[in-house]
Amino acid sequence: MKESVPYPSIDTPSILLNLNQWETNIQEMTHLAREAGVRLRPHIKMHECGMLAKMQIQAGACGIEVGNVAQAELMASEGINDIVVAHPFYGARKFEAFQRLLSKPGLKLGVVVDMFEQAEELSKIGQFVGKKIPVLIKLDTGVNRYGVLPGISLLDLARQVQRLPGIEIAGIYAHESGAVPTDEGVAKAALETGSIMAEMARMLRAQGIAVPEVTVGASPTFRGTCRYIREGLLKEITEIHPGACAVGDLMYVKSHGNTRAACALTVLTTVVSTSHPGHVIIDAGYKTFGKDSLIEWRDNPGFFWNGYPSFGSVQGRPDLWLGKLGAESGWLFYKEPDSKRLYLGDRLEIVPNNATLVMNIHDKIYGVREGAIEKEIPVTGRGRGS
Repeated sequence: MKESVPYPSIDTPSILLNLNQWETNIQEMTHLAREAGVRLRPHIKMHECGMLAKMQIQAGACGIEVGNVAQAELMASEGINDIVVAHPFYGARKFEAFQRLLSKPGLKLGVVVDMFEQAEELSKIGQFVGKKIPVLIKLDTGVNRYGVLPGISLLDLARQVQRLPGIEIAGIYAHESGAVPTDEGVAKAALETGSIMAEMARMLRAQGIAVPEVTVGASPTFRGTCRYIREGLLKEITEIHPGACAVGDLMYVKSHGNTRAACALTVLTTVVSTSHPGHVIIDAGYKTFGKDSLIEWRDNPGFFWNGYPSFGSVQGRPDLWLGKLGAESGWLFYKEPDSKRLYLGDRLEIVPNNATLVMNIHDKIYGVREGAIEKEIPVTGRGRGS
């Protein structure tokens, strides 16, 4: 065994969060939102950690977004009192859970819908508990996932929702993922989505439908959105909701949501076999990393090396290629004949392709600073993906 290894108290493989970089990332989000004069409501789908969500609120966020009702329950139990459920939902058990949440004192709880049937069920709940539930109508601005189409479809839905008792239209909502991954493409997507949302807010208001909130802003686009708001082009926008760029991963590096240097999360692994000349084996496989190869990027130059995709990027070692994963093992290949050889017991930090997946399959994260463990962070929402 090696006499000295980093983080000797950690049994590998484990998840590390560089707290200095994490704090820098959330401060950037807060600063840009403040400069633009809009509220910041980060989507916490990547980390699902109550402790990290509280740090974001302490840094200046107005509240948080979650993906589903189960996550909202957990965050409310952590003492977070301003939550929006960002994905439309349907089903008796989910509505029952939402109704329970509404009874929590001091909790401000909003919900996103894109169909009348969803709003109708929420209306019944609002009437039953005697509260007006704030509802945001989600627009499809080109993602082709959730959302009602802009224009007459939005207007028709808003008119139907407006007539329902027990709920109130709090605003309109968009999530503009899928931008062309260049600086120009991301900026274009930010302006196009923001312009559509501004136009739709004006249209609804002209028809007598109040739209207090206009919220946009994915990880790749929020910087451009804030810039356009400062320039006076998107003055209708009131709130932004970027999420994943607070942590960062290689998927968002490709999408221009964060830089490689801004990735705050790594997987700590150990070399457990050097028996082959062309590769070593580490003690982390798809039970640690998941198995997202980012195959949708396969047509990009450099996606494959010797026929292998990559499952992560080794800190400080661009000459190593994490090209294959078993359940509990990973193959790290030497890309160059003269690559510096690794030794049994060497420890490596690897930025994963998909940090959302990695965090959701672990119970805790180690918050580290200057090479020392500062805190253990429970993954509050682990297993609450539906």
